[in-house]
Amino acid sequence: MVGLAKGHIESLRRREFVAGAALIDGRWVEGDEKDVVVDPASGEVIAEVARCGAAEMTLAIDAAERSFKGWRELLPQRRGEILRSWASLMLAHSDELAVLVTSEQGKPLAEARYEIAYGAGFLQWFAAEGERAYGETIPSHKPGSVLQVRMQPVGVAAAITPWNFPVAMITRKAGAAMAAGCPVIVKPAPETPLSALALARLAEQAGVPRGVFQVVVGDPIELSKPLLQDTRVRALSFTGSTEVGRLLLKGAAQTVKKVSLELGGHAPFIVFDDVDLDKVVKGAMEAKFATSGQDCLAANRIYVQRGIYNAFVDKFAAAIARLKVGHGLQAGTDIGPMTKSSVAEKCRAQISDAAAKGARVISANQDQVFGPNFVVPTLLSDVTDDMLISREETFGPVAAVLPFESEEEVLARANSNEMGLAAYVYTDSLRRALRLSEGIEYGMVGVNTASFTGPPIPFGGWKQSGLGREGSRHGIQEYMELKYVCFGDLVA
Repeated sequence: MVGLAKGHIESLRRREFVAGAALIDGRWVEGDEKDVVVDPASGEVIAEVARCGAAEMTLAIDAAERSFKGWRELLPQRRGEILRSWASLMLAHSDELAVLVTSEQGKPLAEARYEIAYGAGFLQWFAAEGERAYGETIPSHKPGSVLQVRMQPVGVAAAITPWNFPVAMITRKAGAAMAAGCPVIVKPAPETPLSALALARLAEQAGVPRGVFQVVVGDPIELSKPLLQDTRVRALSFTGSTEVGRLLLKGAAQTVKKVSLELGGHAPFIVFDDVDLDKVVKGAMEAKFATSGQDCLAANRIYVQRGIYNAFVDKFAAAIARLKVGHGLQAGTDIGPMTKSSVAEKCRAQISDAAAKGARVISANQDQVFGPNFVVPTLLSDVTDDMLISREETFGPVAAVLPFESEEEVLARANSNEMGLAAYVYTDSLRRALRLSEGIEYGMVGVNTASFTGPPIPFGGWKQSGLGREGSRHGIQEYMELKYVCFGDLVA
């Protein structure tokens, strides 16, 4: 495993696919100081990138402001052509991009390839959606007047993106903003800057004008301050933890920016006793272990009705035992490393807490010992509501299974959390499915499926899981303002 990612990165560097400099105003800025990027599987340094500061971020804001007029005045069709070209280049270079994602994030290569296609889909979707950003005409309440509502780009937009989906979370934000006519400044997670910089290189090749898409890398706190304080930045989009989201929302209030937040999740996965066990176990595996569990949509609390509880646990444990842990670049890997050591430590703490409070711990047997960022896929059965894993997001390959008796009981337990991003319901009763999907306090609900995301859907949560929506026709509205115009004396 040692040197696996490093060798791939060196190969990509020779083909000039790996950038270590920030893209600001059409220039690649090296910077005097550097940050290192490590392979989370081995801990090896695989690259160095520029460490930008507040001065570089201000230059990026200057450039974005200068580019705004020209970009917004392009016909939506032309902006769409550029976004489609960018998406095509992503797909043409999907293998290189996937290697970058796996090398710095850790997810299995097959999942990284899927992310590239998923991310390109947002550029294609919003390329078309920008041509459909319709206004409206209002029947006038004033004699002789014509009333219009126009949709216009808000201005410079900032996107602060996470490390678990380092490509798709950029294109989901940038695609919407750019289609609306807004220039975008991306501040990627410090753990995964290479994917963002590769996207910037492809954006240049696609014909994105200078200043319209910029990537500034460096310390998150230092780079966020100008974005929050500068009045020229009119919109801010962030994907990450609820704790950081609260701080950004407070900071953005200083200049009353449009803010969209996609924050933490603590998804309930509810299984009733009328379902096919094989199908529900397959769904639970997909909902829990994709991206090695490092997904805000991951099933965190798996509630199983008492009548099938033991049978479900047995089948689920057998499926978990078949998962293969390893470096994401190795063939056949199902579970890669946690991208951050703190995530692995939190998983282990939750397992220890649950075991101390009476949960049964069932871990997959592995024939190899891995580094400190790895967490062996683990099933915790007989979990109770007072355990840490029942109260806080896991973000790793640890599955908690809790029994329940009635529909009313499980609905109350599922809703008794400050988070409200995604929920899953498995039942063969249409009436029950309708009741649960209506009563559950989450922004997205999958009924008898673990797969429901994509460019056409409004991705977002309720309560402290966020504000606004990404994807769908609603996503572009996060970067547009309504303007009402009243024409008087036109009809005499």
